[in-house]
Amino acid sequence: MLRFRRMKTLQRLASVHANVHNHSSLDRHVVDRQTYKECRAAALAEWQLVAG
Repeated sequence: MLRFRRMKTLQRLASVHANVHNHSSLDRHVVDRQTYKECRAAALAEWQLVAG
């Protein structure tokens, strides 16, 4: 956090990071493998649409 000269930049990065992490992070221990893989593939496809 010391690399950021402005607090606004840090807050913007933290906000985006939190949204992406919440979107792509799944509780692996709660779901079975097939469901986990399907959800990860869907999240990755959506992320590629947004980022691409």
